[in-house]
Amino acid sequence: MTPSPLPADAALRGHVITFCGNPFLMPPDAALVDEPDGLVIIKAGRITHVGPYDRTVAHLPPDLAVTDYRGCLISAGFVDTHVHYPQLPMIAAYGEQLLEWLERYTFPTERRFADEAYAATIARQFLSTLLRCGTTTAAVYCTVHPQSVDAFFSESTRLGTLMVAGKVLMDRNAPDYLRDTAQQGYDESLALIERWHGKNRQHYAVTPRFAPTSTPAQLEAAGSLLARDATLFMQTHLAENRAEVAWVAELFPDSRSYLDVYDRAGLVRPRSVMGHAIHIDEHDMRRCHATGCALAHCPTSNLFLGSGAFRLFDALAPARPVRTGLGTDVGAGTSLSHLQSMNEAYKIAQMTGHTLHPVQAFWLATAGGAHALHLDGQIGTVAPGMDADLCILDPAATPLQALRTQMCDSTADLMFTLMMLGDDRSIRATYVGGRLAHDRDRAGV
Repeated sequence: MTPSPLPADAALRGHVITFCGNPFLMPPDAALVDEPDGLVIIKAGRITHVGPYDRTVAHLPPDLAVTDYRGCLISAGFVDTHVHYPQLPMIAAYGEQLLEWLERYTFPTERRFADEAYAATIARQFLSTLLRCGTTTAAVYCTVHPQSVDAFFSESTRLGTLMVAGKVLMDRNAPDYLRDTAQQGYDESLALIERWHGKNRQHYAVTPRFAPTSTPAQLEAAGSLLARDATLFMQTHLAENRAEVAWVAELFPDSRSYLDVYDRAGLVRPRSVMGHAIHIDEHDMRRCHATGCALAHCPTSNLFLGSGAFRLFDALAPARPVRTGLGTDVGAGTSLSHLQSMNEAYKIAQMTGHTLHPVQAFWLATAGGAHALHLDGQIGTVAPGMDADLCILDPAATPLQALRTQMCDSTADLMFTLMMLGDDRSIRATYVGGRLAHDRDRAGV
């Protein structure tokens, strides 16, 4: 197994933004912690002190140099709650909706991951791109091949990133070259769990692709895996596309709903993440709330495939808020940048009669994503005791951003310009466990 890099000490000065609450349940300005000239002190990969520079500098160890990011925002690293790393080579594939898109593009691409060397190459490119986009944690689908999981976790361990991932389970309605069986999927998943789960910041997710590609026996086997260990994750797709929903109703006529298919198998629980969830009803929203099951809002993907508009403000309604984060999806999603995810989430909210506040959007991409994954005690905010997974955002990264930034009269407005005009160029640096993992302006980092 690849050794994980040692966590580091660091001190970062800049405009610190983080959260003290959920801005969907309280006024956004009250949820934002805003320190225009802040200092973050990191010891052995964890944050020890955060606050105004002039007061916090007293806690600075005498031998620790301060990296000066004044003019930039220091945020928790972004959290991607739904993404397929094997689909990176086929991003921006033309002209289909979900089911046809899977057959024409996705399944042939995933076939190549039987080759572990190829899987390792794409895993390196994928994780490098995540870090360039400021994303430090993601819930990741591999392929049906166990070697695709080994390749992914090996590279994540080398980088020291906190990742959630798993082998896709598919025992029907897929090409022969991508199918396993209920027993094979169980055995291979169990071996991967024993090899990777809870080691070197890696976490395993039991991963049935979606109900149509798993028999009831395979879904029940997935539930049996989860019953062995409450710390395991589960990820799958839910009600992304109306044709898919109709197909599930035909395949599982005894279930009340698409979510109920998973619920009967023991898959609706804490640390479960349902991707998309566009076409679900109030009963299922309440069930997700009651169980701690999370939803992943994937705006660039939903627009690209014409799947529909996720009801974000309904999901986070104060009477029964559902844990919700952002997902890039990829390759149906069009960017691994959560700045672009926020951009499209804003537009979908506008189309559904809501205005997504920039503080709400950044919360979804950081603290909200961590909360969705039940990892909010470890990542997602800039606070003492948290892992030092951070991204540094440059609001003047391009000439247009620099021009627009001159007009900003508040931190929220500055955040809004980043989410509307920003992309990977706006990420000045990314830190993982206090160690510099990406520096936009230094080649080779």
